[in-house]
Amino acid sequence: MAKGKRVRGRHAPQDCRPESLVSTFGYSPQLSEGALVPPIFLSSTFVFRTAEDGERAFRAAYHLKGPKPRTPSLIYTRLNNPNLEILEDRLVLFEPGAERCAVFSSGMAAITTSILSLLEKGGVVAYSTPVYGGTDFLFNHFLPKFGIRTVPFRAGSDATQILALLEREVGPAGGDAMIFLETPANPTCVLTDIGAARSAIDRFSRGRKHTVYLGVDNTFLGPMWQHPAQLGADLVIYSATKFIGGHSDVLAGAVLGSRKLIEDRIKVGRTIFGTIPSPFDGYLLLRSLDTLQMRMTAQLKSAESVARWLSRQDEVTEVLYPGLLPKGTLQRKIYDRQCLQPGSMISFYLKGGKPAAFRFLNHLRLAKLAVSLGSTTTLAEHPASMTHSDLDPTERNELGIDDRMVRLSIGTEHCLDIIADLKQALRQT
Repeated sequence: MAKGKRVRGRHAPQDCRPESLVSTFGYSPQLSEGALVPPIFLSSTFVFRTAEDGERAFRAAYHLKGPKPRTPSLIYTRLNNPNLEILEDRLVLFEPGAERCAVFSSGMAAITTSILSLLEKGGVVAYSTPVYGGTDFLFNHFLPKFGIRTVPFRAGSDATQILALLEREVGPAGGDAMIFLETPANPTCVLTDIGAARSAIDRFSRGRKHTVYLGVDNTFLGPMWQHPAQLGADLVIYSATKFIGGHSDVLAGAVLGSRKLIEDRIKVGRTIFGTIPSPFDGYLLLRSLDTLQMRMTAQLKSAESVARWLSRQDEVTEVLYPGLLPKGTLQRKIYDRQCLQPGSMISFYLKGGKPAAFRFLNHLRLAKLAVSLGSTTTLAEHPASMTHSDLDPTERNELGIDDRMVRLSIGTEHCLDIIADLKQALRQT
C-alpha cells in the first residue's frame, strides 16, 4: 500500500491506515445484534419494506429512469449481499486511486465479465505475454467467438511499441479496446511499465471517439506491493484466491476501478452472467483480509532470502525475481517506479532440463507440488507442463517458459526450513 497513506473509515474513531481499518471498515456491529464480525448472510432473497422501495431498488439495479434509493437496497444475492458489499468496501482500502470494487466467483470470472461488459463485437484486446494459462486460453479460444479480436505483444514493451500496436491493430478496427497487462508476468516475472501503457493509450485516444481501457492483472504481486490504479490503470484485476484469500480454501476474483466503470458497467454484467461469489466465500475473504499485510510481509522476507540463496547454487542457472534485477537496467527502472516490494514469487532454471526439474519437484518435502500461488504454504510447479501447458510450444520456449523452469510461491514457513527443503531436493537433480 502507499507508504503512510491514511484513510478515513466508516465507524473508525480517527484517520487510520488501511491495515488498521480493515477489520472494521464498512460494518456497524449495532446493525447485526452487536456481533463483532459480520455474520454470514446466507439468504438468497431480501425483503422490501414497501412496494415503492422495491421499485426504486430495481431502478437502481438496472439503471432505469426514475427515483432511486438514497443507499443501494439489497434485492437478491446474485446482485448484492452484505458480506460481499463489506468485502468490496475493504478491498478498496488497499488500492489507492480506485473508487469501487466488484468481487467475483473466480479470477477468470472477473476477467471474463469485465471484458464482456466493456467490449462489443469488433473490439480488440491487446495483451502482454506471457499471461496465466487460463487467461491465454480465454483470449485465444473464447473471445474470438464473441467477435472480439485478441492481439499478443511481449511483456516489457515500452510506450512507443504499445502506441504503434494501437495504431496498427486498434485504429482500423474503430471499436472500443483494452490493453491488458499482467505485470510481473506469470511465470517469467518480466515487468511492463503501467505508466508507459497509460501514456500510449492517452496519445492514441486524442481526437478519437472509441475508448481504450487499461486493465492490469495484479495477482502476481498482490495488493500490498503494487498499485496499478495510481499508475493509470482503469481496472485492477485479482484472482482473490491467491494472496487475498491466502489459505488455499476459497475461489474468488476482484476488479477495482472508477465508480462509473464498476457500478454502471461491470456489476451490471456480473448480475446477468451470475458470476458473483457466495456469501460464505465473502466471509472467508473478510477473515483473510485481517492478516493480509502480515502474511504478505512474512512471505516477502522469506522470498528475498530464498531468491538470494538460489542464485548461489551450482544446480541453478538463473533466478527470475524482481528483487534481483541489476541496478541500471530497464527492468530495474520499471521496478523502482511502480513496485513497492518484489513480492514472493520466484522462478528459476535448473541444469539438466525437464528430468532435473521433475526430480527436484518429486523430492520436495516441506513445499508442496501444486499450482496456484499466494498461499501460506510454499508451492512449487513446472509451468511448461502444468499452468502454461496449453501455450504453443514454440511460443512458450521463446517466452522463456521451457522445460528447465520451476516456479515457487513462497509461503509463511521459516525461510531456513524452506531453504533446507530446497537444498535436499536440489541434491537429487
